Amino acid sequence: MRTITQRQLRNDSGAVLREVQAGEHLTVTRNGTPIAELRPLAARRFVPRTVIKAAAATAPRIDAERFRADLDALVDQDVEI
Repeated sequence: MRTITQRQLRNDSGAVLREVQAGEHLTVTRNGTPIAELRPLAARRFVPRTVIKAAAATAPRIDAERFRADLDALVDQDVEI
């Protein structure tokens, strides 16, 4: 993983982003301290509707009440948000 400064990112952002797009992982530093990591995003893959429909047709059925009971058993209901 290559390290670049905040100034390099600002001054050469186009070149830096081309490197990231090509698969390079970069660490950005400010005053010598690492503050960010730049990495390419995973490429999205289009899945046709027919493929999803076929997968759903053969997937096991879920009992909604049992699923909810399982979730309730795992999640602490006393947690306040």
